[in-house]
Amino acid sequence: MPTSTIPTPFTNQVAQLLKPYQTAQVQKFFQVLFVPDVPAAAQAPQGCVHRSSLSFALAAVLFARLVLRVPQAQQYVARLAQQHTPLVLDHGALRTVAWPCGALPPGEAAFTRFLSALGYSLAGVYPLPKLKMTGRSYAQQDDPQNICQYFVSELHPEQFSERFQTTATRVLSQSADPLQPQDLADLDTLRRDTWLASDTAQRLLAALLTCFDRQHGPMQWADYQNFFVESAEMAWISTEGNTFNHATDRVAHVESLAQALRAEGYALKDQVEVSKNGRVRQTAVKAATVERHFLEGTNTVTRVVPGSFFEFISRDHLDASDPHSPLDLSFDSGNATGIFKMTEAKTA
Repeated sequence: MPTSTIPTPFTNQVAQLLKPYQTAQVQKFFQVLFVPDVPAAAQAPQGCVHRSSLSFALAAVLFARLVLRVPQAQQYVARLAQQHTPLVLDHGALRTVAWPCGALPPGEAAFTRFLSALGYSLAGVYPLPKLKMTGRSYAQQDDPQNICQYFVSELHPEQFSERFQTTATRVLSQSADPLQPQDLADLDTLRRDTWLASDTAQRLLAALLTCFDRQHGPMQWADYQNFFVESAEMAWISTEGNTFNHATDRVAHVESLAQALRAEGYALKDQVEVSKNGRVRQTAVKAATVERHFLEGTNTVTRVVPGSFFEFISRDHLDASDPHSPLDLSFDSGNATGIFKMTEAKTA
């Protein structure tokens, strides 16, 4: 993995955590990731893993899994490797539903319960009224500039029709909670101490990865169509669950990159989204399509639906006159609404 310095406690801990995931299939994705030095990792005793290292490793595996699902992301990673350009993982986005979800905590609570133990705190709230959703960003406090943020959005079924709400209850009510009592106990220890023994951290990483999946079982095709009529976002959640909706490379000039990628044949969003303050600019490749199984009565059918996608973002410094000032790590409701359209299918 590209690093900014010689091996440090942080890079050593991250490498150890990622070792079980270094398959031939994803190793090339890990190799392009920029891995910073986070001095806080040195606070962990010998043979232990700091929360910052665990945070980075979690995001790295989620990034690699998304790339496997998005062909254009694989193409982009190969492009970076050929150019010897590192990828700076800016943020990952996931979608939740603020509604009873069986054994799973509703909405973002399913994630904040462990993001807080990993050192994340709320950084911003972004209303998405056109989508009937609310977005929230979470930044890792040991190194918010270099460790992947999370943009967690909640959909609000109470703002939709009664049929929509009934369908949401039917689909989500059987959701399982992937975290076991021992996982929750390990999170409490991490929250208290900021570090875990290496074997415990490795076990917890595997458990946390299961949270980024679909927790409800097979659903009727008619239920998917009920969702799609009112919310393409809920239709997406119903098939993809809480997997990464997208992952994002932080680049210097997103406009020029978009122009170059488009010339190379990438299918990109038509325009770059620009925040109101002008400091945050985003675009993305169009979502991959995936095959998902549905029920029609007692029969199983396969349908092609939108999957995940890959995004690019440029962030200016908060003080334009000082290149050493912090980057603007905020998001923008308008940008987010525009980016969400990448998974909006034309028909159900």
